[in-house]
Amino acid sequence: MSSNIAAPATPLAPRDKADILAQALPYIRKYHGKTMVIKYGGNAMTDPALQAAFAEDVVMLKLVGINPVVVHGGGPQIEGLLQRLGKKGEFIQGMRVTDPETMEVVEWVLAGEVQQDIVGLINRAGGKAVGLTGRDGGMIRARKLRMLDQKDPSVEHDVGQVGDIVAIDPSVVKALQDDAFIPVVSPIGFGENNESYNINADVVAAKLATTLQAEKLLMLTNIPGVLDKEGKLLTELTMRRIDELCQDGTISGGMIPKIAGALDAAKSGVNAVHIIDGRVPHALLLEILGDQPFGTMIRSH
Repeated sequence: MSSNIAAPATPLAPRDKADILAQALPYIRKYHGKTMVIKYGGNAMTDPALQAAFAEDVVMLKLVGINPVVVHGGGPQIEGLLQRLGKKGEFIQGMRVTDPETMEVVEWVLAGEVQQDIVGLINRAGGKAVGLTGRDGGMIRARKLRMLDQKDPSVEHDVGQVGDIVAIDPSVVKALQDDAFIPVVSPIGFGENNESYNINADVVAAKLATTLQAEKLLMLTNIPGVLDKEGKLLTELTMRRIDELCQDGTISGGMIPKIAGALDAAKSGVNAVHIIDGRVPHALLLEILGDQPFGTMIRSH
């Protein structure tokens, strides 16, 4: 018999279950009625077991009186469809160049396939999820992102329909929360001429957390958190330390908008911002209902 087959989990005795719930009680009491914005992306979105665990966590939070709001990405899924259409994805400084054809694909994948998968997962786990884009309720107003060259700021790159957030109106999210629904937000905004914009999901999550004055912003990633040059987990980061890590190249590429958004949220009143490993089953509950440091926490000072 293959030794790779995992043994079935031993059922917990009722006393052990009661102990676990009793230990979670202070956290449930502390966060009851509070909003948590969750950026959902990476492996957690593609592995079926992790998808199911994520959906269960979100439903559990809602059932104990916490208000989760999910903001999702979908880079790999967009890339996959572009390849099937024979279109090569182009990136400048980590940002996807979004011409009108690519924008159609982005909307189709994010607001269609990916969003509806997440809504379905949460509903199957016993929640009531509702999918939104930035157009719904006029939630995310955007303008074209001006991208200056990192080496020569006098040069501006045209990245097409990539958006910069002008304003967020959270009233549709609040209305759903008050009515026992779980909002699932696709990072698509709209401009003054009704044009669509592709917006970085980390940026949307951070801005939405700030606007909703969320208790926590939780960003699920494909790594244990922010790692130093030796690959060791940094459990806490301040603004000064983030500057140093950007200068020496420890924080680079796709991690830059994630960290910048997290820091903005921390400076704007979100009580705690955590970058956590979405490859760990029930990562959300481990972070929210436990007192062990899990992932990287970002503080404004």
